[in-house]
Amino acid sequence: MNCPLCESPSIPFYKNKFRDYLRCTHCLSIFMEKSFLPTKEEENKRYLEHNNDIYDIKYQNFLKPIVDKVLQFQKPDEDGLDFGAGPHSAIEYLLKQNGYSIRIYDPFFHPYDKNLLETYDYITLTEVVEHFHSPKLEFQKLKGLLKQNGSLYILTHPYDDSINFEKWYYKNDQTHTFFYTTTAFDWILNHYGFKTLEIQNRIIILKK
Repeated sequence: MNCPLCESPSIPFYKNKFRDYLRCTHCLSIFMEKSFLPTKEEENKRYLEHNNDIYDIKYQNFLKPIVDKVLQFQKPDEDGLDFGAGPHSAIEYLLKQNGYSIRIYDPFFHPYDKNLLETYDYITLTEVVEHFHSPKLEFQKLKGLLKQNGSLYILTHPYDDSINFEKWYYKNDQTHTFFYTTTAFDWILNHYGFKTLEIQNRIIILKK
């Protein structure tokens, strides 16, 4: 199986009684072997189990770093999209409190295809990109949704070799199917022609 992001060859990386993972030999991403990928029904069931209450202060604090980045770099009158918003968009709620207007899209809960016909100054993806089964196609789509000089604000947990994958909590969610590395984000930067890449812990910003 080739890498779903850069299409390079992969090698076996890890397996347990639930599923197998492969590692790309080029961008070093780790991904679930395709026969173990969850179905749409399994994904939907798992997403409904998420307790992402927009009024929960702990959840708001979890999102605060990425919201602060948007407040720092984007203007209230600019066009934004929360991609993969889930049942309720806390990003939308928090940004609207600061006078921002942002649209939402989610293939399960808010499948507003008309919102994918517009272009945006910024797009937020909080705990979304690790769910992509076809990241190469998804990032191509996302770049096309950005205006010139637009930015992607991504919240995920990148993998590095200091992590003990067997004990890593992030792999335990069966809908987390693709784990990025800094090398993978460098590949995205160069392959899609983004201008800049910023990685700060769990926040990744790509500017078109």
